[in-house]
Amino acid sequence: MNGRDFMKTVLIVEDDPINARVFSKILTKRGGLAVKHTEDVDEVLQIAQSGGADVILMDVSLSRSSYQGRPVDGIKITQMLKDDPNTANLPVILVTAHAMQGDRENFLQQSGADAYISKPVIDHQSFVDQIKKLLPDES
Repeated sequence: MNGRDFMKTVLIVEDDPINARVFSKILTKRGGLAVKHTEDVDEVLQIAQSGGADVILMDVSLSRSSYQGRPVDGIKITQMLKDDPNTANLPVILVTAHAMQGDRENFLQQSGADAYISKPVIDHQSFVDQIKKLLPDES
């Protein structure tokens, strides 16, 4: 790795360890990306604010995540990130298994997220391409 070619980092916010592992594997092996994983909301915000991620993969239905004592889902966390001027420009991709017609638009609109991926991820290359498309350009 030469000096200007830093690896981009994807933060995976996902409460299913198997999904998180699968995503990590695809992104590192096929995408050549670095990954971090957490479902801890404070940690997500901290990583986002400190510039520790270039893009966030956000599971919509986080069953165990809470913030300041209240349960939050991926939509809510994305709203928090988009409302904060420090993290508003960080691309967020929603990931959900609950993809009915119209859900996609609703989730994107509600959350302010930049893109949307349905689970299960079948086409690994397309998954990687979608994520890479949102990565900040090399300057």
